[in-house]
Amino acid sequence: MPSYSIGQAARLLGVSSESVRRWADGGQLRMDRDGAGNRVIDGVSLAAFAKDRAAGLHPVPGEIRTSVRNAFAGIVTAVTLDDVIAQVEIQSGPHRLVSVVSREAVEELGIEVGVEATARVKSTNVHIDRADERG
Repeated sequence: MPSYSIGQAARLLGVSSESVRRWADGGQLRMDRDGAGNRVIDGVSLAAFAKDRAAGLHPVPGEIRTSVRNAFAGIVTAVTLDDVIAQVEIQSGPHRLVSVVSREAVEELGIEVGVEATARVKSTNVHIDRADERG
């Protein structure tokens, strides 16, 4: 199960690190400590929080201005598998993206709830890229 630092979680949620700290200190976002004592958020908890926030349960005060292009970095919030096809949902800040891709691609990339991924949109197609865990 992947875990995320405060900075990584902030980037995925489209907010500042301080916002993530406030949510954790206020009990809205569960954090643990890793072996080195650093505060971390497990991927499944972060995915659930991102989904709730997008539904308006954890709104960010004020308006965020952005110039979004065609790449949406975020966290996988759901994966539905069939024999051949898979449906992948990604929460990228306030944006929920859904892609239908092959089951084989999902398995090769290790796509599962809680992992970081990027949805790339071109016309009506949404492609999923798995983030490299080293960076």
